[in-house]
Amino acid sequence: MNEGHEDPPKLPTRERSPRPGTGRHRRPLPADLPPDAPALVLAVPGKAGDPVGPSGDVAVEVASIVKIDNPQIDLRIVSLADGGADLTKEFASIAAQRPPDGPSAVVVPLVTGPHPRVLRAVRDAVTQSEATVRITEPLGPHPLLAEALHVRLAEAGLARADRMRLFNVSSPVDGIIVATAGGDEAARGADATAVLLAARLTLPVVPAALDGQPSVRDAAERLRNIGANRLAMVPYVIGPETDRERITTAAESIGAGCAEPLGAHESVARMVCVRYGAAFGGFDGFDDLSD
Repeated sequence: MNEGHEDPPKLPTRERSPRPGTGRHRRPLPADLPPDAPALVLAVPGKAGDPVGPSGDVAVEVASIVKIDNPQIDLRIVSLADGGADLTKEFASIAAQRPPDGPSAVVVPLVTGPHPRVLRAVRDAVTQSEATVRITEPLGPHPLLAEALHVRLAEAGLARADRMRLFNVSSPVDGIIVATAGGDEAARGADATAVLLAARLTLPVVPAALDGQPSVRDAAERLRNIGANRLAMVPYVIGPETDRERITTAAESIGAGCAEPLGAHESVARMVCVRYGAAFGGFDGFDDLSD
């Protein structure tokens, strides 16, 4: 370098922000949870004699996905097969291991929307427990779950998707039924998800209940009345909420192709984390991650 000349100023180095991103792509939970963070309890629909329901492996797989990015979290799977008695016992066990001045557990019902039987069992268990417990909203509605439904349809050959953005290019069907479990209330709760999915597919999408009204047959008639005759059904359930036979029978009764349930899709696990984190918005460093 020549004498009398200063070194050119260095360009600033771009560093990764220590905070998570924003919106749907940010990390659902902090990288380091406090040691006394409340336990995450997955409340899973199930049947008597079946510890985690007819699709118990789904709950286990969802839990394992959650733990990959959050190995420090105290995550427990509890069946509601007995109406919530096991959940009450679990609360007592968790409370005994945590300080008495804060929430000991967050219960995330493993359902996509309103499910009166499941939510009643969770509330009753919380009422009977002396532990401080918070109950989250169901996992849906959320754009992530609408995207997961689109993926399941594409996997079954019932929708085509752009590989980059998962938006519809063309479709082998012209009407979609989003079938949920949990009765009339669940069907009403699925309406927002149906709208989100319709926006992705640019197709008419209507909700229905596998165990209530409007039924799958009602939804099929509604679609056929507007000229949609090539129908597909996508179960807006994770798995343990209903029997697979009921899903298959409903689709066959209207001559529709049927996708797989959401199961342990990555979006389901992510929504579990989102609901857990949102339960503690502004508490002990948790951000509100409900958006």
